[in-house]
Parts: sequence; C-alpha cells; structure tokens
Amino acid sequence: MSRVKSEDVRDVSLAEADLDGVFPEGFYATTNFATDVRLGGEWLAVARPEMDVGIRIVREPGGVTRAEACPMHRVKKGDLFVVGDAGVRVRMPVRGAAEGEAFRFMSSGVSTERPKARLIRDVAIAMREAHAAGKKVLLVGGPAIVHSGSAPLLAALIRDGWIDVLFAGNALAAHDIEASMFGTSLGIDLSKGENVPHGHQHHLRAINRVRRAGSIAAAVREGLVTSGIMHACVTKPIPFVLSGSIRDDGPLPDVITDTVAAADAMRAHVEDTGVAIVVATTLHGVATGNMLPASVFTFTVDTSADSVIKLVDRGTHQAVGIVTDCEYFLSELRRALSAPEALATPADEG
Repeated sequence: MSRVKSEDVRDVSLAEADLDGVFPEGFYATTNFATDVRLGGEWLAVARPEMDVGIRIVREPGGVTRAEACPMHRVKKGDLFVVGDAGVRVRMPVRGAAEGEAFRFMSSGVSTERPKARLIRDVAIAMREAHAAGKKVLLVGGPAIVHSGSAPLLAALIRDGWIDVLFAGNALAAHDIEASMFGTSLGIDLSKGENVPHGHQHHLRAINRVRRAGSIAAAVREGLVTSGIMHACVTKPIPFVLSGSIRDDGPLPDVITDTVAAADAMRAHVEDTGVAIVVATTLHGVATGNMLPASVFTFTVDTSADSVIKLVDRGTHQAVGIVTDCEYFLSELRRALSAPEALATPADEG
C-alpha cells in the first residue's frame, strides 16, 4: 500500500527543451519517491525514480507513451518535459510487515546509543531478503576501510557473494592495491601499525604499476595484485565504478575522471538494487543516495555522526545511520551472514 502525497486531476503540462542539456523553464524537479504523471486521463509510472532530475515524456512508434527520470545533461533539444506540479503525484513508501523483517526494529535516524549489533544483524537480514527477491546489494566504500585493516573483511564478503556492486573512488582502490603489493596503507604497515621507510611513496608506486599493466583486471591477471578488495571484484567477478576527484593521485586507469560520465556509470548499476550500504564515505554516499529510489533500503556507517547525518540531510530520507567504525561493522556483518542462527530474533525483542 502507499499513500498519495500530492495529486491533481488535471493532466500534466508539457514543454519542449529548446537546447541540449537544458530543461524548459518551470520544469518539474523530482524527488526519489515513486512518482506518477497523468497523461490522457491515465496515470503513468515514472521509470527509474531519482532525486533532482526532470521527467521526460517519450512517445514511441506504435502509440506507446512512457515517462522517465532524466538528468539535466541528457536533455536533447525537442524532448518533452513535465512543467509545473499539476498532474504529478508522489507515492510515499509505507514500511510494513509485507516488506520483511529488516526494518521491523529500525526507524530512520542516527544515534550513537543504538544497539549496533542489532542494527548490523538487521542489515544482514535486509541483504538476505534482497537476494531472495532477486535484488542487488550495493556497497559504497571509502579508503578508511583499507586504512583500518578492514579490506580483507570486505573482500571476503565479495568472494562469498554478498556484495553485487562496488562504488568507490581512486583512494579506496589505490590503497587497497598498495596493501596487496606492499602491506601498507598510506605508508603504514597494516600488520604492525608503524610507518615504514619511504612508505609514503607506496601508493604512487602501486598506481604506476597498474597504469603500466593497463587496468586493475590486467594487473590481477599478471599477478601484480594478489589480494584485497579489487582482487576480489575482478576474480569473483562483480562490477565496480571508481569515480575520480580533483585530488586523486595517478589516478588508476579504471577511474572515471569525468564526473558526469562517472555518475552515468553509477546510474547503470543502481537499477534493481534492493540494499545500499555506505561505509566511511560522505561524498560518494551522498552521490549514490541522490540516484537511489526511496524504496531501496539504505544504511550509512561512519564513526562520525555528522557524516552519517549528511546523507539524510541531503534527501536520502530512507537512510538508517549506524555510528561505528568500519572494522567492527564489516566484521559483525560477516559474522551475521555466515551464521544464519545469528539472524533469528529472540522472543523478548519486539
């Protein structure tokens, strides 16, 4: 069931785009909630709901008409777009028993005092339910996963088939590969927690070797990268999208440095996502949250409550925050997924 937030009995108003990459003035700006538009007296569901884009109406040969979310940069001159609010209805999701057990205990919000083991167990339940429904689990990760020595935990989750897509930046991949090649991250020996001589150069030497190989996959095939998150992505295999930033060293050859192209590459993988888990990354988390429909169970994990809150503040209202370090989170998550009995709910918990 769903409730209608806004509904108008009139049909939508449409206007043509007069320039590539520019919406008509007064275009309807979307939310990430399920949305319908009224055309010819009938309601059409908007495909691929996404935050902060427009609604394009496509009339195909044979009389078929469809509505779809369209980012600004994909606008073509002559495209038809919804303008104004009339004839648009937004359907707010209602969480209930029919959607499974994952959110039975949780409600959106952030607190350092919430029972973390219980929350992590509910993440595991959500992942199991997503896979049972044929949906994907997306993980968005930051370099702290590697710096904290947690890369083997995430790699194991990938190898065990729990993670279906990885979004990250150059830093996670570069330091993960550094750890595989040199046993360091940011020049710190991960086994001893100590600086090593010339360790600050290791990530650059790792990037350089991968650039010589031509790609991360080629570096894995050549035996240059023998462990870690990226090795697991290549050998499982699962798709990954590495999005660049202006501060990147290198970057690695797989990093998409055009931000618009990177966003489109991410969009290509968010469809059919059932669960998204954001771990120790604010910017990539917000970018991903902006693309996800509100129906996607979203969890955000960070040691900083402020970082967790930012995802919700920027419109991903369905996000549930877990304030803890990534090593504890990934370790507990793997334990919960490896032991189905740990997912059972005690009778005294309601």
